[in-house]
Amino acid sequence: MKKFINDPENLTSELLEGLALANKDIIHLEDGNLVVNNKLKDADRVTIVTLGGTGHEPAISGFVGEGMVDISVAGNVFAAPGPQACIEAIKMADKGHGVLFVVLNHAGDMLTGNLTMKQVKKLGLNVIKVVTQEDIANAPRSNADDRRGLVGCVPLYKIAGAAAAAGKSLEEVAAVAQKFADNMATIAVAAKGATHPATDMVIAQIEEGKMEIGMGQHGEGGGGLTEMKTADETAAIMIDALLRDLDIKKGEKLLVIVNGVGATTLMEQLIVFRKCCHYLAEKGIEVVANIVGEVLTVQEMAGFQLFIARMDDELLKYWNAPCRTPYYKN
Repeated sequence: MKKFINDPENLTSELLEGLALANKDIIHLEDGNLVVNNKLKDADRVTIVTLGGTGHEPAISGFVGEGMVDISVAGNVFAAPGPQACIEAIKMADKGHGVLFVVLNHAGDMLTGNLTMKQVKKLGLNVIKVVTQEDIANAPRSNADDRRGLVGCVPLYKIAGAAAAAGKSLEEVAAVAQKFADNMATIAVAAKGATHPATDMVIAQIEEGKMEIGMGQHGEGGGGLTEMKTADETAAIMIDALLRDLDIKKGEKLLVIVNGVGATTLMEQLIVFRKCCHYLAEKGIEVVANIVGEVLTVQEMAGFQLFIARMDDELLKYWNAPCRTPYYKN
């Protein structure tokens, strides 16, 4: 493995310092690896806190700022932070209107999230937790609590952040976020695994000429290995699975995200997105919003996550609302 790093022990602190230095007009760092929206001090609204391991840049801390996340609690690479940092973040974020706490469905994140919720309730803080669990590969929708959280956290930040900026109550913001979460789905494909930048450990081994549809965020298995396919073939397989999961019908409108996970070029991502648009149009389904690019990565893993969400006028209004973060602006 060749990476331009220093002491592996300092990976998280150094990358967060670099993120803050590169975006001094939007964010700053606080003790405990908290990435904080500069405008938080003036927030007279519901605020949003999230947590997660580093190593997935630009997610999750790259989406802190106006109209999205107010505080990101960063853990070490691929590891959840502890609950105490989350409790401090929620206390800092609370401006009298309550806090939406967004947690991805991974074991460490959920353990921290649940312990945090127990403590903030004891402290009398007004907090609602929303969990993102949209990976269709490892559990059916009827057993959604077992589904992993993938790239869907990022568009949910955008939707919830816009609802908060519009002056909605905590209950209303949480309802909008949950509505979006219930209408989103992701599936991932990988052609090459990644390595842990601190340990050089290989996260997932995929033999040459093969790919795996259903790969998890950190190299967890999914749908099994298959022969490497073309961009169009892969996109069609994945879109069909997502449409079935959400029971999308002709005439519906979708947000589509092609999320490169580290080593897949923008050229490849755009070719996949082109097929998605044509394939959906043939089915009478309209793509009304999109992102194509690296949103949530896994170091040098090769592949992408394909995300869709059912959109209505309310969700589209929030999606198109202004925001300003290091890695997403409207």
